[in-house]
Amino acid sequence: MNHQKGIRKLSRSTSHRIALLRNQSIQLINNGTLCTTKARVKEVQKFVERIVTVARKGNDFNIIRRVNQMLPYDKEAAKKLIQEIAPKYVDRPGGYTRVIPMGQRASDTATIARLEWV
Repeated sequence: MNHQKGIRKLSRSTSHRIALLRNQSIQLINNGTLCTTKARVKEVQKFVERIVTVARKGNDFNIIRRVNQMLPYDKEAAKKLIQEIAPKYVDRPGGYTRVIPMGQRASDTATIARLEWV
C-alpha cells in the first residue's frame, strides 16, 4: 500500500525519477520558469523548496556541499541558487515557488502547469 507516502512515482524507477527531478530543478534555476505536466511540477516544487531552504542559510562550505549533493549535474546552477536566488527568500518562511495551471496539452490532453519563483 502507498497510503500517506506523499510522493508521486511518475511511472519511473527511483533513479530515473531522481534524475528527472534534478534536471528539471536545474532548468527552473537557470531559466526562472518550468512548464511541464502538473504532477511533475508538484514534485519538482517539493524538491526545489527543500533545496532553497538549505541554500538560504548562507554561503559556507557545508551549505555548498549539501546543495551540490542535491544538484550534482550542474555546479553553475548550484552557485546561482546560493548566490542569487536563495538570498531573496531569507525572511520568507516557505513557499518560494508558485504553480500556474496552463490548461491541457492538445496531443494527449495532459494537464500542463508552469512553475515559477515567487
